[in-house]
Amino acid sequence: MKKIGFIGLGIMGKPMAKNLMDAGHEMIVLDINQDVLKEMKEYGAEVAATPKEIAENSEVIITMLPNSPHVKAVVLGENGVIEGVKEGQVLIDMSSISPLVSQEVAAELEKKGVEMLDAPVSGGQEGAEAGTVAFMVGGKEEVFEENRAILDIMGGSVTLVGSIGAGETTKLVNQVIVGINIAAVAEALSFGKKAGVNPENIFNAIRGGLAGSQCLEDKAPRMIAGEYDPGFKMKLHVKDLTNAFETSRELHTYMPLASQVMQMMQKLLSDGHTEVDHGGLGLFYEKLNNISLKKD
Repeated sequence: MKKIGFIGLGIMGKPMAKNLMDAGHEMIVLDINQDVLKEMKEYGAEVAATPKEIAENSEVIITMLPNSPHVKAVVLGENGVIEGVKEGQVLIDMSSISPLVSQEVAAELEKKGVEMLDAPVSGGQEGAEAGTVAFMVGGKEEVFEENRAILDIMGGSVTLVGSIGAGETTKLVNQVIVGINIAAVAEALSFGKKAGVNPENIFNAIRGGLAGSQCLEDKAPRMIAGEYDPGFKMKLHVKDLTNAFETSRELHTYMPLASQVMQMMQKLLSDGHTEVDHGGLGLFYEKLNNISLKKD
């Protein structure tokens, strides 16, 4: 078992850190939320004051942060991880950020003799709690194999997809597909409801056919129940799509469907739906079509 430093204890980071502790790993943690730090201390973790202290007191460092600037600040900034690392350590970044930033951070760590894996996840809060998230990992194969056991504790699927940055690219692909799928579910159920058919009956009829998908299974029931408490917040999906578009500009790729979904999400955020699940795209179609998808 290893001593692991974990930075970022949000709705996904906290249960993932607890899963590692339940498996027997020692843990030193850091977050801006003092209540969460108190909870983790009571759970048996040590608490650090800075990312530098995390690096000084752990073998493997894990970060689970909101976006690219947070990762750069925590790893490369003042009192950052890079100031406390030792040659031979590994940083596993599970944040969903720009692939270009992953490559930049990895290059700086390599100067210190520290390896990095970019390992974003898909599966939301429920998957984090159950230890069933899917990891998309970028990095050297030997570093991946040496640390796979740690990822296996937190995830149900762990796949090496390429070199540094490939994990983040794959996560962005995932988020584009998920966003478009959720919008398709909302649009189609709205059409069916407007035509006078109960959305719940539609869901039960099509879920076993070619239209069936994990997005349909997870999001249609939320739309039908009118319950949008976040498993994955829409504002975070907007962040991921922003990173996708930033990368697509570098590659000169055309993404019209993702752009449409982004506009829908931005409209919902501007209407005050900042904390809803990304399945809240149902709300966009409800307003547009002057109907409710909620079960009568």
